[in-house]
Amino acid sequence: MNKLIELEWRKLQRKKVFGELIVYWVILMFLPVFFLKVVLAESPLVEFGNSYTDALSLMLPIQMGFVLFGASLINHVFIEEYKNKTMTLSFGYPISRKTLVMAKVQFIFLAVFLCTMISFVLAGITTYVFDRFIDVIDGKPSMADLMNFTVRTIIHSAVVALASLIPLFPFGIWRRAVIPTVICAVFLIQLHNLLGLLRITLNQDVLYAVLSVLGAASVYLAVKTINQLGDV
Repeated sequence: MNKLIELEWRKLQRKKVFGELIVYWVILMFLPVFFLKVVLAESPLVEFGNSYTDALSLMLPIQMGFVLFGASLINHVFIEEYKNKTMTLSFGYPISRKTLVMAKVQFIFLAVFLCTMISFVLAGITTYVFDRFIDVIDGKPSMADLMNFTVRTIIHSAVVALASLIPLFPFGIWRRAVIPTVICAVFLIQLHNLLGLLRITLNQDVLYAVLSVLGAASVYLAVKTINQLGDV
């Protein structure tokens, strides 16, 4: 399995993907400060700047932006290979299709997971540095805040990685369509805000648990039906 995952890494258009990745990192590392200092500064009902614990509640949905990166990887790893007919070649290997799909899925999961973790660290450092100069968050981070940030970084990175796989079955393998995959990812990123506009109150952790289950279900369906969906 490790060799198959490594093969996916070698086949990837790395310069293109790294360029896209850098854009995500740069934007998301400054977004928490931008929201605290500009967007939410004049809102008396917003309490994200009251402490580092409250600020973390703002950072979690911001890092959902990497769901879009997962959609991009689905395009590179699945959709483009179907369109270029290289998927048919891959299915000709003396390895089961289900094993090949699982290798591709694991590659996407690990890539999104690790990149989201790095983004969390970059955003955390940037927010702390800016806070020292322009005072966007009240107080200083405690050891408990740092431990909470570390735990939430790991858990939420896994959530983002699973959520990014939700478009895999319906749009990556079944329909093999790029635009619906991207639209689905954008919808997932904005889901928390859309629920707020509809006055639907849903605990953030419950929402992320549901997204994780949907991502796992999409993977299950993709692996389960890969032999029936054809090569083209």
